[in-house]
Amino acid sequence: MGSFPVRLGFANSVSTPIATRVARRMGEGLRPQTAALVDGPPAAEGLPNGRAHLLTIVLEDYFNNFGHVIERSHWNRFETRVERGTRRALDLLDAHGIRATFFAVGWIAETMPELIRDVAARGHEVASKGYDQRGVHDQSPEVWQDDVTRARETIERASGRRVLGYRSPGWAAEEDLWALEVLANDGYLYDSSIKPLGLAFRRQPGRLVAHLNQFGSRTLWEFPVASASVGGYRIPIGTGNYVRQLPEWLMQHVVAHGDHSSADPFVMYFHTWELDPDQPQITAISPLSRMRFYRNIDQMQRRLGEYFRRYEFTNIQEYLGVEEELLPRPLPEAVRRDSPASVRLRLAPERGIEPVHVSLVVPCYNEESSLPYLARTLSSLETALAPNYVMEFVLVDDRSTDNSWIMLQQLFGDRPNCRLVRHDANYGPAVAILNGIRAARSEIVASIDCDCSYDPLELAQMLPLLDEKVMMVTASPYHPQGGVRNVPEWRLFLSRNLSGLYRTVLHQKLSTYTSCFRVYRRSAMLDMALKHSGFLGIAEMLGRLDLAGGTIVEYPTVLNVRVLGYSKMRVVRTIVGHLRLIVQLTLLRALRSRKARRGAGATEESAAVAQLPESRPSD
Repeated sequence: MGSFPVRLGFANSVSTPIATRVARRMGEGLRPQTAALVDGPPAAEGLPNGRAHLLTIVLEDYFNNFGHVIERSHWNRFETRVERGTRRALDLLDAHGIRATFFAVGWIAETMPELIRDVAARGHEVASKGYDQRGVHDQSPEVWQDDVTRARETIERASGRRVLGYRSPGWAAEEDLWALEVLANDGYLYDSSIKPLGLAFRRQPGRLVAHLNQFGSRTLWEFPVASASVGGYRIPIGTGNYVRQLPEWLMQHVVAHGDHSSADPFVMYFHTWELDPDQPQITAISPLSRMRFYRNIDQMQRRLGEYFRRYEFTNIQEYLGVEEELLPRPLPEAVRRDSPASVRLRLAPERGIEPVHVSLVVPCYNEESSLPYLARTLSSLETALAPNYVMEFVLVDDRSTDNSWIMLQQLFGDRPNCRLVRHDANYGPAVAILNGIRAARSEIVASIDCDCSYDPLELAQMLPLLDEKVMMVTASPYHPQGGVRNVPEWRLFLSRNLSGLYRTVLHQKLSTYTSCFRVYRRSAMLDMALKHSGFLGIAEMLGRLDLAGGTIVEYPTVLNVRVLGYSKMRVVRTIVGHLRLIVQLTLLRALRSRKARRGAGATEESAAVAQLPESRPSD
């Protein structure tokens, strides 16, 4: 193999083995508190260069790493796949006789303690990655310390072993180093929160290699991820992302170079979800992030196997020579699978008041990737609204071409309060909602998008707004008290300007006219027929109800970007369609006004906005 044309400067551990450095410090009178735990160098017989590399694995689910687009309170709504990736990691490690350090997310330890217990039982170290993926830079010092304590207690309770190490979600920057003393004072033995990248820590090069931090009488080892210097910039080649992204020959050459030129270990890590190529992909992230998370993920297991065959790996605890400390087995307790605070409200029963029956209509078209998330969300909603509301769910398949109909039957077919409706052609979301309203059994009917871009739990606040005089309650992200998360600015600009045009035509001056998240009076919608059956029909329903004199109430809420699957809306076509609809509603209002002045009543509509037959496919 040809030589690598860039000078590589490795910074993947200390210049001498850990035990040697400890002995040297003891000889200098700088005996660290942890020295008693390190009786000698790690067992070196049979290892290349007389030492092993360090393998660390982040135990987290595929949705735990997207705090900027996925609220932590929604984690319980996603399909859980962490067990699949973890089992594959354990089997891969068993095949190569490796014992690794697993940095576990505390939320997973609380919701799936049996998985953490199994990792420990199979001979691996379990360390902490915080409770819910909030790093040291995301919280105040007090809140962060509470998070660290909660995570440690949760992981220890699940694993039955003492937690010795910590890795901060999002890694640690130079301004975060105050946290190391907190960890030392809490009794941690080591930290692994530094990932050398770019010019980070260039003024503190000692931070780029494994080192011992001393805080008075307490110490804390630091194990940064392996990195290489290219033109003065650090590249964290020890990460699973670089294992997947860089050409195999290049990574193998770089690692081999460091293995032969340094007597110290290569600190490597990957995520359990990187061994699950069939995981649902989060589509709300940027194209660059999608490449970083998903490119070559189907090759990860094979590529890791190449490294495991060539080099010896161990975990940090064994490398430091620390014996495993078993803890007393705690008393069994209820497992909180809805953590953290996924069900944010629970309505208290009101004595003497009968529960209100509510039907929720969900239009579905090619939503295969979103349906497991929807099923969990509806279960949370049903629990949150009980006992004041009795829910019925009407799911309308708009003639999907993927496996949506099969999945709807699998996920909802056996639920007694679920009704499944299937169209004989693709008519569009507006017709799907109208047909769902007709299939509903209750007078109060709500509708939501299948992707749950609006939080359905907000129904607890929307339902009481539908009093006797109100025909519709509509969610409004463009209300002054509403909001949007991660929605592109160009889309916000178009939506707000379209809302402004609708305000000039319709009687009720709302902030949002196009939201699918609504509560209806069924009797007000049964006889409605639409000119537009696609996305435009959502606005047309509101417009027709407004011009007919119905009262509509807005509820300010937050619109989130879609996180699973892709939108079916065609932007340019939809904008043109909205402009046509506004013209049609203007003509309809003028005709109604003229007939009202003549006393004829508004009983017929202009031919320009003639009703379409229900069976006509979407335009």
